[in-house]
Amino acid sequence: MEERLVEIELKVVSLEDTVQQLNQLVYEQQKQLDELRALCRLLIRRQEDGDGQPPGQPADERPPHY
Repeated sequence: MEERLVEIELKVVSLEDTVQQLNQLVYEQQKQLDELRALCRLLIRRQEDGDGQPPGQPADERPPHY
């Protein structure tokens, strides 16, 4: 009976460790997701404000190699 209890305790400890690792992974992924969302918002704002063109360059200007 005691051997069986020790086996169960070992499994519980292993599962707790796995859950902790998964929690850490989910936390890191959420941080990355938040950063990517902020970057997308910034890029959308830039696109809306300046049409994606660098300042001082009209959209229809011919490049110098023509």
